[in-house]
Amino acid sequence: MGLVVQKFGGTSVGTIERIKNTAKRVIAEKKKGNDVIVVVSAMGKTTDQLVSLAKELSPYPSKREMDMLLSTGEQVTISLLAIALAEAGYEAISLTGWQAGILTENVHSNARILNIDQMRIQQYLKENRIVVVAGFQGINDHNEITTLGRGGSDTTAVALAAALHADKCMIYTDVTGVFTSDPRYIPSARKLSAISYDEMLELANLGAGVLHSRAVEFAKNYKVPLEVCSSMEEESGTIIEEEVQVEKGLVVRGVAFEDEITRITVFGLKNKITNLSGIFTSLANNNIDVDIIIQNHTVGENPYLSFTIKHEDLRDTTQLLEAKQGELGFDHFEYESGLAKVSIIGSGMISNPGVAAKMFDCLTRNDIQIKMVSTSEIKVSTVIEESHMIKAAQSLHTTFELDVVEQGVS
Repeated sequence: MGLVVQKFGGTSVGTIERIKNTAKRVIAEKKKGNDVIVVVSAMGKTTDQLVSLAKELSPYPSKREMDMLLSTGEQVTISLLAIALAEAGYEAISLTGWQAGILTENVHSNARILNIDQMRIQQYLKENRIVVVAGFQGINDHNEITTLGRGGSDTTAVALAAALHADKCMIYTDVTGVFTSDPRYIPSARKLSAISYDEMLELANLGAGVLHSRAVEFAKNYKVPLEVCSSMEEESGTIIEEEVQVEKGLVVRGVAFEDEITRITVFGLKNKITNLSGIFTSLANNNIDVDIIIQNHTVGENPYLSFTIKHEDLRDTTQLLEAKQGELGFDHFEYESGLAKVSIIGSGMISNPGVAAKMFDCLTRNDIQIKMVSTSEIKVSTVIEESHMIKAAQSLHTTFELDVVEQGVS
């Protein structure tokens, strides 16, 4: 007997019929003799609907109250799935994130999991019950409900798998695995049968929506066996593991893209060392994630700094910079919205020079202006105009021969 954690996304539990289908998947795993923990998201578009209701009342609702509101979505799903399992003759119990012992940091709307008190779950597993846990949520040390950000149910599942030393963690979604790019926008995208933790982490961080980046971090750090597969179709998914052999000398393994990016440029930094530290410390203290950073310094002039943020953080960022302009020591700032980030990822890039040049040449040939660039050992990211995002992604997908990867080959 082993322990399996299964996670089902909103599409997989979007209707009563699909909840029944999910229950069958859970029961099939239980029949193999395994203990089973199931993590579920809110049904279908429930979260979007709840956000819309809040926005009808306020354009900028309190993050604390939004956590109270959005956490109700998963609570509906866990109870319905537990009822479906009980009706099928299997003992099940539903738990909210806080009932499951998930302790988070004191941040609303994008909290990180700090610890999991396993006692209650362990007791129910000993009683041979199927434990159904609400994803995306937890509680902080002030007994306040918190949420983990979009895609946070993935993180809940992998964190539970890590804490309880599960034999595997299955992420069931509306796609059949991890693709070379988003198949909804890049029709030639192909499924990979396996991908490394590092490659998947870059893909997740760079906009690929199939897995939450923090979930991949947990899986990598605790060596959690992870598989992404379809909740609708009976076929093998994508295994995410430590090392994956690159096929056919394929250097780039995926193209990721993300819209609603804003570039902030801060001009006239008086002291490039203390000002840089002050700006990014202030942003971090206000839980504003900064991505690509570029500093420019011309002899005889004060340096200026550019960085990117999610567009949803623009209001908080501008208010912070305006309030602390004197303290942070800069002349003024400007911002540019309507941008996107397009990236190529692949562990084969480490030993293959010229990948960035090939990427830039591709974008130039397609008349796509590059506004910012960021690199690491296994990725190159560019910031471009949002209107060119899909064109850029498709062109890069073709340029790096991802169109011709045979489906299911890794």
